[in-house]
Amino acid sequence: MSAVLESGKGKGKRPVAPVLPSPAAANAAAASFAALTAKLDYLEPAEIEQVRKAYRFADEAHLGQIRASGEPYITHPIAVAAQCAEWKLDDQALMAALLHDAIEDCGVTKPELIERFGAPVAELVDGLTKLDKLQFNTREESQAESFRKMLLAMARDVRVILIKLADRTHNMRTLDDVPREKWTRISSETLEIYAPIAHRLGLNSTYRELQELAFRHLRPWRYAILNKAVSKARNRRRDLIQKVQHEVESTFEDAGMEVRIAGREKTLYSVYRKMDEKHLSFAQVTDIYGFRVIVPSVIECYTALGLLHQMYKPVPGKFKDHIAIPKVNGYQSLHTTLVGPSGVNVEFQMRTEAMHVVAESGVAAHWLYKASEQDGESSDRLGTKWLQSLLDIQHETRDAAEFWDHVKIDLFPDAVYVFTPKSQIMALPRGATVVDFAYAIHSNIGDRTVAAKINNVQVPLRTELKNGDVVEVVTAPVSTPNPAWLGFVRTGRARSKIRHHLKSLAQAESQDLGEKLLTQALRAEGLERLPADDEERHPIWEKLLRFTGNRSRAELLTDIGLGKRIASIVAKRLVTMLAERGERPDALLITRERYTAHENVSQGEVILDGSENASVQFATCCRPVPGDEIVGYLGRGEGLVVHRNDCAVAKRLQHKDSERFISVEWADEPVRPFETGLLVTVVNGKGVLARVAAALASAEADIAHVDMDDERAQDATDLRFIVAVRDRTHLESAIRTLRRTPSVISVQRVRPGAPS
Repeated sequence: MSAVLESGKGKGKRPVAPVLPSPAAANAAAASFAALTAKLDYLEPAEIEQVRKAYRFADEAHLGQIRASGEPYITHPIAVAAQCAEWKLDDQALMAALLHDAIEDCGVTKPELIERFGAPVAELVDGLTKLDKLQFNTREESQAESFRKMLLAMARDVRVILIKLADRTHNMRTLDDVPREKWTRISSETLEIYAPIAHRLGLNSTYRELQELAFRHLRPWRYAILNKAVSKARNRRRDLIQKVQHEVESTFEDAGMEVRIAGREKTLYSVYRKMDEKHLSFAQVTDIYGFRVIVPSVIECYTALGLLHQMYKPVPGKFKDHIAIPKVNGYQSLHTTLVGPSGVNVEFQMRTEAMHVVAESGVAAHWLYKASEQDGESSDRLGTKWLQSLLDIQHETRDAAEFWDHVKIDLFPDAVYVFTPKSQIMALPRGATVVDFAYAIHSNIGDRTVAAKINNVQVPLRTELKNGDVVEVVTAPVSTPNPAWLGFVRTGRARSKIRHHLKSLAQAESQDLGEKLLTQALRAEGLERLPADDEERHPIWEKLLRFTGNRSRAELLTDIGLGKRIASIVAKRLVTMLAERGERPDALLITRERYTAHENVSQGEVILDGSENASVQFATCCRPVPGDEIVGYLGRGEGLVVHRNDCAVAKRLQHKDSERFISVEWADEPVRPFETGLLVTVVNGKGVLARVAAALASAEADIAHVDMDDERAQDATDLRFIVAVRDRTHLESAIRTLRRTPSVISVQRVRPGAPS
């Protein structure tokens, strides 16, 4: 927001007593608009007239409002529009730039803007008004919520963020007029939020200017010291730099090459950051000065590189080819550092004119080159992929803090470049793993990843990728994402896709369990099956959903599966509704169901075989295995929790919450082993743990966990095992094997309700 108004910037109110601008300020405003019109020569006359209309409207709307500098407020929208004109944005964007504070400050409504200037302009202004309300110095949750809104506006129409960056740039240029106590907040926000976005979109000149201005107001003393040091160094090395430039120009002239050579000085903030991060003194920063060599074609970039390397010796390890492998934001150039006269290092950047425009203007270059570059590759280079990926993440992530977590990773990229088996180059954040790579290709490939090869060598999925790796992903149709992947993936896209899949899987399983529970509860009420949601019974389902407060049949069944609704209560209500329509329950079925049901259980029976995954949990307090007498407890939002019948925890819950218990039974053939606890008391001695482990292995019981008392001085000690067994018979066989083992004093299963 342009937080630089004094009196007169009310929330939707015009000032009561307008302060008339001084003649000097009025002249400045007129001159500013004249300067703006001089920059609009790329627009059609009709488009310029539309911009002029927007100016007149804004001028009238802001009449009487004064900036902190004493200038009329209209000078700010004009400056913002002038910056947008530098980027050659279209007439709609320029109109929005002029009107960007009209809704917030002047009581102008969105319908009024639609009527006067059309829906596209009104949408841009509305998007900017929402951005103006963002504050980034609050706690992380609200910061995340605000940031999400900003990025969404950015992904929907990138012109919104371009105008916002122009707005922030002008506010930073005039920050000296703002009270000093606001400098830290505004400068920190600029450095942490707006400068990285400008960099991510390839707006390098804006990025550098925002950093410099923020640094100057955030660290005035350090800025002044560095500025003085750089000025001195510039004076000392002026002759040397002129000599290098003269020699380079002569070399290119002799070679018959048309080039444009421009000096490049490292910004004070980048010098400061380099000194801070690498613990260097100012004298140790050697690449403060450099040159840009602009040539007509890509081939001549490499020719220029060859000529320069013949003139001066290159510094080893300081050559980067960003033409063959562009940066994520579309930046392309050849970089090399050479040892110039007197042993001073000088950096050179070689690029074409088109690359230079993209390097300075980034996404804004879309408007500069939209007529000549209509190919898909161009738009991909200009950051479009990244914007779309943010939209994908937001679509799957409704939690603001989680979204901030995803996006924070992608906003400050330190890219690593890898190849697909077909030699396609992919850019990922440094530290990205094979799983990040798989999700970057396609979410279906990520979901079904089972193994991977890097440079034809089999590697674990958590392996971090390095520059130049050739990565091959192996998939399987039945594979699904592993929750453990969340512990090592780096990209927001991979994390959101994995979480989305796991949530969907748990919901589907809970829905299936809920349908099973409701069907069984209906049988106890005399209905053979769950009524279909067809045209005839749809009104009954709608009435039932109003009773339960659910939005859909699927949501109701999921809630029953998660224990948020009691199946028997829903079943009774559904039977009553059907009875009102003349559909009577089957008395014989009621008698049969009640005769076979457990006397303490209020709902039907669920058969368990171990394939239930997230919808059913086996209680860790008693660790039931097939063959144990069991009961099921529908926890509030936890799904079905299975306890042993004699578990102390289950008995306490049954006494307090009996209507949430349901009858559960083991399937005849469970599909997996189940874990339970064993307490083994042994005589202390060398190799005793190995003998006990060997005995369990011979009984085919897998050890999931082992713990022991720290009582080395005593004769006996307790070993606590969690072992996986097929059923109770298998467990008893393992216990008998242990009891026959030398050094074992006693073996017992961990008591229900006791810690295992």
